[in-house]
Amino acid sequence: MDDIQAQVAAAIAGELRLMDPAVRASRELAAELLDPEFVEVGASGRRSTYEQLLAELPDKPGASPDGPRYEPSGITGTVLAPGLVQVTFEARLGSRRSRHSSLWRRHDERSAWRMYYHHATVVPPGVE
Repeated sequence: MDDIQAQVAAAIAGELRLMDPAVRASRELAAELLDPEFVEVGASGRRSTYEQLLAELPDKPGASPDGPRYEPSGITGTVLAPGLVQVTFEARLGSRRSRHSSLWRRHDERSAWRMYYHHATVVPPGVE
């Protein structure tokens, strides 16, 4: 695996971990994956910061092992610059379908990959 593939694989692995109900329910585990400068524009259009999302994530859909889980598809990644990867995918959570784009960054080769930005858009029924 070359360096570009390894960067993409690391970002995708982080994205998938953030969809895990155990991670979503744990402030500590989620904090390991979010950059302190994190910002999200959610499917609702609402903007959230690092602290806001960490506080709300355990109560959001997909955080309960007994509830619906995120089912991602078409997940891909592109290295935009050294230490910066964009991940895109579509996901289902119950009957809701959404499209996602996130930026994952690391500050140097020794630091962990963390989600810096996330944007989600709900896909209306009947839209391909």
